[in-house]
Amino acid sequence: MSQQHFDAVVIGSGQGGNPLARAMSTHGWSVAVIERRFPGGTCVNDGCTPSKTIDSSARNAYLAKRGKDFGVLTGPVSIDMKTVWKRKQKIVLQSRENNTKGVEKTSTLLLGEASFSARQPADGTYSIDVLMQDGSPTQTLTATRVFLDTGERPSSPDLPGLDETPFLDSTRIMELQTVPEHLLVLGAGYIALEFAQMFLRFGSRVTVLERGDRIAAHEDPDIATCLRTILTEDGMTILTCTSVDKVSGDEDSIAIEITTGNGPQTLTGSHLLVATGRTPNVESLHLDRAGIKQDDKGYIQVNERLETTAKNIWALGDVKGGPAFTHISYDDFRVLRTNLLEGGSRSTEGRIVPYVMFTDPELGSFGLNETSAKKQGTAYRLATMRMENMARADEMDESRGMIKALVDPETNLLLGATVLGVHGGEVAAQLQIACISGAPYTTLRDAVFSHPTQAEALNNLFTSFTDGQP
Repeated sequence: MSQQHFDAVVIGSGQGGNPLARAMSTHGWSVAVIERRFPGGTCVNDGCTPSKTIDSSARNAYLAKRGKDFGVLTGPVSIDMKTVWKRKQKIVLQSRENNTKGVEKTSTLLLGEASFSARQPADGTYSIDVLMQDGSPTQTLTATRVFLDTGERPSSPDLPGLDETPFLDSTRIMELQTVPEHLLVLGAGYIALEFAQMFLRFGSRVTVLERGDRIAAHEDPDIATCLRTILTEDGMTILTCTSVDKVSGDEDSIAIEITTGNGPQTLTGSHLLVATGRTPNVESLHLDRAGIKQDDKGYIQVNERLETTAKNIWALGDVKGGPAFTHISYDDFRVLRTNLLEGGSRSTEGRIVPYVMFTDPELGSFGLNETSAKKQGTAYRLATMRMENMARADEMDESRGMIKALVDPETNLLLGATVLGVHGGEVAAQLQIACISGAPYTTLRDAVFSHPTQAEALNNLFTSFTDGQP
């Protein structure tokens, strides 16, 4: 490599780091991108792209099994997991290749593990060592600016027997090429429930174990209850208020000792998925050498402009904590682009954070829900509607779920919404657009939408409020 000094070094090539590197290169800066695994980050390689590809296969299996409900007789349905896996691999590898080519067009790409050097220059620049992936000699770069986009990885709880027991995490489960006979799932958050439903639809018996008193703990209790009803109707076993005391087993059988309200018992299954949390990828960076502080969970501390505690070092994406979503990582890139390249002044304060849990039906949400509004002491009016009152959902025989929307009682503007229902993410996005544009709820209530569409339900949603206010 002819050039050892760069205007900017991006460590990690996720969905924030990659476009940032391209933008800085286009701006005329010399840029190096360091990636220890695969370009594209979690989203492309271990997250959105592979999981939603597999989920599409699971939904097709579900629809095929429901064929008779629609007068379509398909016969017995079987799952070829090797084909499911091959399809997933094809899409992931193509996306990874596209990300790699995109970086290489404008930046210097180094595949290796980065760390801040033991000795840092005294001139305000930063020295970074790169342990090369291919075994070639370690390279050392210096940079005027450094951007950290190293993401997260699955973490496992401190659970007796787990270290000696073969288990799956959210990455390894997507490499299965056979359908588990009985999948035991630790955790009932978004990742856990998405995979639990996928493999239920592939034909696995699925048991979900949750320490808390409900699944999807970040949602309002009535939303969580509605989702649980849907999943159990489809055959999933969900045990809440359950402590896991010990696990044991081998490649053929897993045993889990649990305690519920009915006392201790032992469950057996063929596979174990642990989906109880994630942890930031920071250990190899040696952040202390650059003066970068972390919070008590290891995430890099940043301010509203994504600046770390070290001058000219920024963090973006999951590694800084907060909502771990691809679209948040991408918006972090836009904050940095605006501030560093366009002379603007943009921050993360006040941005609306949407998300979708890709169960089926989907759970799409943005802004405040009832729980967060009450916690903040925010006044609101509440509009609710059962999905069974959406004509289009009835016609599709997809009428399970509900919609909740919070409205400011003084301005009539939307504060947030949660949509648990068919295409819930898309319906929530329609409500979010109204929120972003500053349109009062009456605009949606009185709008003329095509019939029969899902958007038409927004007319009915806002015709009454369950809090009794006019």
